[in-house]
Amino acid sequence: MNIGFIGCGNMATAIIKGITNSNVVESKNIFVYDHTPQKLENMVAKYGLTKCSSASEVAKLTDYVVLSVKPNVISSVLREINITLDQSKAIIISIAAGKSIEFIRENLSHANKIIRVMPNINAKVGASCSAYCTNNDVTDKEKNDIEKIFGSIGSIIELEEKNFPLFSVIAGCSPAFVYMFIDALARAGVKNGMKKDVALEIAAQSVLGSAKMILESDSHPFELIDQVCSPGGTTIEGVTSLQADGFEAAIHNAVQKAVDKDSKL
Repeated sequence: MNIGFIGCGNMATAIIKGITNSNVVESKNIFVYDHTPQKLENMVAKYGLTKCSSASEVAKLTDYVVLSVKPNVISSVLREINITLDQSKAIIISIAAGKSIEFIRENLSHANKIIRVMPNINAKVGASCSAYCTNNDVTDKEKNDIEKIFGSIGSIIELEEKNFPLFSVIAGCSPAFVYMFIDALARAGVKNGMKKDVALEIAAQSVLGSAKMILESDSHPFELIDQVCSPGGTTIEGVTSLQADGFEAAIHNAVQKAVDKDSKL
């Protein structure tokens, strides 16, 4: 299996790191191109990849072509590789936010297999929550390949494309919300006399452990909340304060605002 990347930005770098660390394919079987020569050279040197001289060359030499470019330039990249894709029959993987399978299809003159994948920023530490969908021509074997490739940077699920806008918010935007929560906890620690770096480590580890509890426990989150809240204790005092200050409503509003914005992209 040969995998190609058009664009060597942060997300492509995270995916390539995951693939090489997990030995999904050999480094030499990863083909890369970027319009910034120095960025391309750095990636090739660091991971032992195969350098290509153009986007079309990537499409020509690989089984899977990952379009890891900004959404506003994906149309021009598709036009550039269009003829090559017709000849190579490479499978297209897009990680561009807001660009549907139909959008990609409309920018091509032929019926390539298309896969849309949405990883999130936590791919940088191998803890992405990713989703994918495909057009009808993609086989189970090819889906399995996708799960291996993107499973190297975290978890991945198959999801109907109609749910992608919501997924992009719950999985894509939420890391920023969680970062804000962790930082707020740490700053509250500073306010009460703790050093920021210590408070930040405590808050981040607590959030990490709490997420693990939800994923590995059969209990509903509210049951877990009840387990932490002792009668008349400190936790229930804090929980009721969050509720009074509109904590849940603020989260709901943030998600809805992000969903509404996604629909306008």
